[in-house]
Amino acid sequence: QVQLVESGGGLVQPGGSLRLSCAASGIIFSIYGMAWYRQAPGKQREMVASIRSDGTAAYRDSVKGRFIISRDNANNTMNLQMVSLKPEDTAVYYCAIFTTGRTSWGQGTQVTVSS
Repeated sequence: QVQLVESGGGLVQPGGSLRLSCAASGIIFSIYGMAWYRQAPGKQREMVASIRSDGTAAYRDSVKGRFIISRDNANNTMNLQMVSLKPEDTAVYYCAIFTTGRTSWGQGTQVTVSS
């Protein structure tokens, strides 16, 4: 059974930084693509960044140059380094892993950017 656990969220001032982590278990982590999503109150969940099994990354335009996604296959973890955070980055952030025929989700971690 796949289990994903996010950590690292919190309250940060505009312009600040946070590093989110996602720990995976119950799966051969290295062969699947993964992604970070976020969902703000009253809005649809949206993909923030994705990373393929070979490490190829992609980002939504609004976070390019500010967020970096990475993965550590030896430790079954995925990270999202976020800098220059803006109030509009406030959301619950979820990690996801794309296995054959399904997507598995973590429980989410809250990121709040506010002064």
